[in-house]
Amino acid sequence: MKLKTRLIMGFVTVMILPLILSLMVITVFGQMQIRSIERNYGITGADYTIITNPISALNQVTEPVFHQLSITANRDTSQMEEDAYLEEINKELEMMNAYLITRRDGEIEYQGENISQDIVNVLPEYGTKESSSENGVYVGGDIQALIKQIDFLYPNGQEGSAYIVTNVNDAIPEVREYISNMLVSIVLILALTAGIMIIWIYRGVAIPLGQMKIATQNIKEGNLDFELEVETDDEIGQLCRDFEEMRLRLKETSSEKVEYDKRSKELISNISHDLKTPITAIKGYVEGIMDGVADTPEKMDRYIRTIYNKANDMDNLINELTLYSKIDANRIPYNFSTISVNDYFDDCAEDLKIDIEARGIKFDYLNYVNRDVKIIADAEQLKRVINNIVSNSAKYMNKSKKQIHLRVKDVGDFVQVEIEDNGKGIGAKELPYIFERFYRTDASRNSATGGSGIGLSIVKKIIEEHGGKIWATSKEGTGTIMYFVIRKYQEVPVNE
Repeated sequence: MKLKTRLIMGFVTVMILPLILSLMVITVFGQMQIRSIERNYGITGADYTIITNPISALNQVTEPVFHQLSITANRDTSQMEEDAYLEEINKELEMMNAYLITRRDGEIEYQGENISQDIVNVLPEYGTKESSSENGVYVGGDIQALIKQIDFLYPNGQEGSAYIVTNVNDAIPEVREYISNMLVSIVLILALTAGIMIIWIYRGVAIPLGQMKIATQNIKEGNLDFELEVETDDEIGQLCRDFEEMRLRLKETSSEKVEYDKRSKELISNISHDLKTPITAIKGYVEGIMDGVADTPEKMDRYIRTIYNKANDMDNLINELTLYSKIDANRIPYNFSTISVNDYFDDCAEDLKIDIEARGIKFDYLNYVNRDVKIIADAEQLKRVINNIVSNSAKYMNKSKKQIHLRVKDVGDFVQVEIEDNGKGIGAKELPYIFERFYRTDASRNSATGGSGIGLSIVKKIIEEHGGKIWATSKEGTGTIMYFVIRKYQEVPVNE
């Protein structure tokens, strides 16, 4: 899940889930408190207004006592003088957080609890209609009371008033409990929802980041042999996948560097050996001349030719290393031009025939390409490719009748060149590596057959720079065939 989607879902959940849960809690607790109020105060048919409007609830709570007191005041006012009756009424009101006050001719006659002068001052006068109803009069300010008034005449004709005073601050406890429960429940719902969302988002972000931290520490310590497991499909998961890909590339690069360093050291060792061998030979023959060992013209001629050949071997090796250094730095100078395939390979085959047959090797050349076929190539570098392959073939010949075949074929959009020999062949395990730098199939470093191990890597680089491809097939004891292809030159028609 995308991080953006996760955040949107978290926002929607935080907005909607608490609202739904709060409505459910309000409904359940509200029904429970309404039933409790009906049961405790003898109210029937109560609804949510008894909770949302406490004053209305207080009116309903004291309504039975108000009616009872009204009947007594109208039928038998003498009871309004009896303290026992008034105490009984007051005790009943105390259960409803209310109390009774009676007044005779403006003076307090009875009070259910200790009252302040403030209450006395706000008590309605005799005959006040507003307070003589079932709803009573609400007094705010510091007093916060609901006052219901019942006017009557004492037996001696004095004006009397009975007041039911309900403390609004001490309104129905169930309402206060309900409000308190609602506040606690809503806070718990918000905390629970926020906690769930935090854990959900945290697990989606922190866990992958923690894995990346461990991976970073491993890379810092040089350990690339681990795997960063990715379980999410969001932006952080993509980042982890990119990190894992980077680790794999670093590991591959590190392995390549180790292999490169190994091959470089091997190359240096091989070069040292290849240079030391002709130098030792040259020194030996020069010392022979100096000591007078070459005491005949024939011996002298043989010694000088040997020295010359060894010097040529050193020169060829140095030239090959120079070319290799240019390849390694991608600084091979190319001079591409349009070349006729037949003309080029005919000339090339003619030169090769003279050199190869001088070594006692039979050379065959076949060209199956039409006269008008052309390629774009660097003639000198392409000649280097052919010469290197042919030199390799001649070097590893082990048959009495030695043969090398050069074939040029038309294969669609490409020209394919095949150079086949009947040498000792290359093993199946070694064949995939022959174009790698520094790789040598001859581990003995025989100076007669051993090379620097970079000849075929140079060939591969040149062919690839021509946009072509090179490969080989071989069978031990039978021989080897080297193939390479170069794309044909095709003229693009110009629309007039």
